Amino acid sequence: VSLNMAGRARLSPDVNRILFVKNMPFNMNGEELYDLFGKYGAVRQIRMGNRKDTRGKAFVVYEDIYDAKNAYEHLAGFNVKDRYLIVLYHSAQLSEKKRTVAQQQAQIAEMAARVQ
Repeated sequence: VSLNMAGRARLSPDVNRILFVKNMPFNMNGEELYDLFGKYGAVRQIRMGNRKDTRGKAFVVYEDIYDAKNAYEHLAGFNVKDRYLIVLYHSAQLSEKKRTVAQQQAQIAEMAARVQ
């Protein structure tokens, strides 16, 4: 493992400062989430889902990428209120691909509706 100038190990390209958290208890609030993830470093921002389709999900943004990596390693699979957290690194490319597929499916449905 190579080291960078700060003496830390080089990280995989998929590691970043933004964690995507799923399978959270619906009754978990922002303060509890901040307390849990704040143990691993300075948290810049937390965005929690509040719609029916986004409840139980959140984005946690760290100031430092190594803090995000540490939180990921410790909290993936962590049991909170009888739920096991699913913690992933956020991937903008993957989100864009999903969005593009959804748009294409909508266009196909529109075209099919015109033909009928």
